[in-house]
Amino acid sequence: MNSMDHGMSGAEGGAPEDEAESLSLFGAVALGTGVMIGAGIFALTGQVAALAGDLFPVAFIAAGVVVSFSAYSYVKLSNAFPSSGGIAMFLREAYGLGMATGVFSLFMYVSMVISESLVARTFGAYLLQIVPLEPTTFWVPALGVALLAAAFLVNIAGNRTVQASQGAMAAIKIGGLAVFAIVGLWFVNADNFTNGSQGAETLSSGGFLAAVALAILAYKGFTTITNSGGEIVDPHRNTGRAIIISIAISGVLYVAISLTVAGNLTLTEIIAAENFALAKAARPAFGDAGLWFTVGLALVATASGVMASVFAASRMLAMLTRMNQVPHRHFRLPGTVRTHAMVYTVAFAMALTILFDLRRIAALGAIFYLIMDIAIHWGILRHLRSRIDVRPAIVATAIVLDVIVLAAFLWVKGSEDTLVLFASAAGIVLIVAGERLFMRSHTDADGTMHMGDMEM
Repeated sequence: MNSMDHGMSGAEGGAPEDEAESLSLFGAVALGTGVMIGAGIFALTGQVAALAGDLFPVAFIAAGVVVSFSAYSYVKLSNAFPSSGGIAMFLREAYGLGMATGVFSLFMYVSMVISESLVARTFGAYLLQIVPLEPTTFWVPALGVALLAAAFLVNIAGNRTVQASQGAMAAIKIGGLAVFAIVGLWFVNADNFTNGSQGAETLSSGGFLAAVALAILAYKGFTTITNSGGEIVDPHRNTGRAIIISIAISGVLYVAISLTVAGNLTLTEIIAAENFALAKAARPAFGDAGLWFTVGLALVATASGVMASVFAASRMLAMLTRMNQVPHRHFRLPGTVRTHAMVYTVAFAMALTILFDLRRIAALGAIFYLIMDIAIHWGILRHLRSRIDVRPAIVATAIVLDVIVLAAFLWVKGSEDTLVLFASAAGIVLIVAGERLFMRSHTDADGTMHMGDMEM
């Protein structure tokens, strides 16, 4: 460890604002499912179907398998190093303070903020299904920005407010989606399961794997829980348990709901509906009321997802600030570093919500997340095997699966939307160059990092 460690409190990388044992196991699960279910099934169903064809329910299952291998590493890391810094602290343990930790942490942070903007725009798109405001090109991002502002207010109120709101919304959306799936499965038409594969534009092994990469975004919200380690009750035990429970709940719902959608709509109808596939699929079971029912669930789920994501992303950015991995200026803002991080996070998400559409936001998020995920697994194999008890074969399998789906996703996107690749490359170059410049200005000749004149 170096001199930077005095900038953090507690042996486990806590922060001064941490409220010890302020989050229960239930609260942590609510945060995890809040991000997963909010971003996943509502925002991505149509996009996954466009890539995987009739096999899109299988793509959600395959994504769950890939994420399960990845989750093994996060459970082990969370049990060994619980903190409010989550992935930033895991990378620090693996790579030490410096360039690698900063770059890969920022990849994760950016993917989290991208998810916030994805879900915020989904909120706006669903709300416009029952509130006919025009033009939609203005109102979708405007409503998304309003949701982000509301999420900021909830988070600034404190952990107990976040936990209470997340718990209530988790019960509503999980219960509502369970009803949707159970009733919807009763009305499925078996012919719909094999009615459009030949018409899918990207139907191939590459297209299916690209769909899996996109579907992984529906699960990656479990990483939100890793940022709760400094505040969850019995973190060495409950952080990992919350991750497993959240993935299991979300996985069961995703499979049931994707089968309901596939059984109630043709592939052409699913792709045409894209972001509103669930609302369309509810019509056979619920009639005209299905639209209101599904939109109501979508609004609750997306609001929950944004609030949970702001909670996690702001904690991660605050921890990176304390680790001296990113620059920080107060700009005369009142409050703590974490409050400032929340302001910056929400402002960044608002900008993305205004600038990018749903399809491109999702693609950017998948690319940044998978790169970071590979770095986490490699850090365990290369640097942490002697410190935590892991099975190397499982971690290595997670790396192989990530590389396969990322390569397929890049190949498909390169052939149909090269702007996504250019935007991703530009983001990567900007992060690497910025982190390199910052590290040079805050590292002595002997390699020791220092606080310099940075405001804290």
